[in-house]
Amino acid sequence: MNFGAISAMVLAVGVFVYGLILSGGDSLKIFYDFPSIFIVFGGVVAATAISFQYKRMFSMVKFGLGRVIKGRFTDFRGLISEIIQSVDAYRKGESLKSLSDKTKDQFFQEALNLLDGGVMTPDQVFTLLEERNDNLFHLYSEDAGKLKIVGKYPPAFGMMGTTMGMIVLLANLNGADAIKKVGPAMGICLITTLYGTVLANFGFLPLADNLVEQSKETYLKNRIIIEGIKQLHAKENPIIVAERLNSFLLPSDRLDWKTVIQGGR
Repeated sequence: MNFGAISAMVLAVGVFVYGLILSGGDSLKIFYDFPSIFIVFGGVVAATAISFQYKRMFSMVKFGLGRVIKGRFTDFRGLISEIIQSVDAYRKGESLKSLSDKTKDQFFQEALNLLDGGVMTPDQVFTLLEERNDNLFHLYSEDAGKLKIVGKYPPAFGMMGTTMGMIVLLANLNGADAIKKVGPAMGICLITTLYGTVLANFGFLPLADNLVEQSKETYLKNRIIIEGIKQLHAKENPIIVAERLNSFLLPSDRLDWKTVIQGGR
């Protein structure tokens, strides 16, 4: 469970609601308008359905929320430590099947099983893993891009609702008391813009950006695993493996291999 993402969502809702309270005084009813909700939410669903298939539309949003809420940030130090220990164990005679059963990372497990399968040469396995990593990154990035496309619809329908409200307002500007109705009517007109802006900037766009970051993180994680698999197959010295894998990270994020190698002896 990604508690960071959940807490951020709660914070966003809290900031929005408290902002409404500060702006609206004791009553939040002035921010509720059913026609505005219908125009913005209904319009977004309709436009998204035109852009993508219904089944794809709902699964895309469900998948995005699932990855954000359930996703976890990668522990790169822990991953490198696991790879170093796997390389050391393989050099000492432990089987690839045993190493595969121990790891919890799906991509690492898949890589070990492919190398242990004996169907492909090691070079073919390495090439296949790189292709799969590239394809996974492309697919995840595509989903994020689609959410960004959806994110442009709410503000557009918010402006559409505002324009519709302005037309009705101006068409009814007659009579002695008409000027007194301008303020309340303008408030209702602008509510659709508020709904559209909130839905885009507290919903679709942050969700898409989160998916982009997770995709990049997953891509880097898999690159480290691929390099680790190459070093494992070569039965390289664990110290050299540690230094090679540390090269993927910032200096402040790198693993001190002494704590792993010397601690395991």
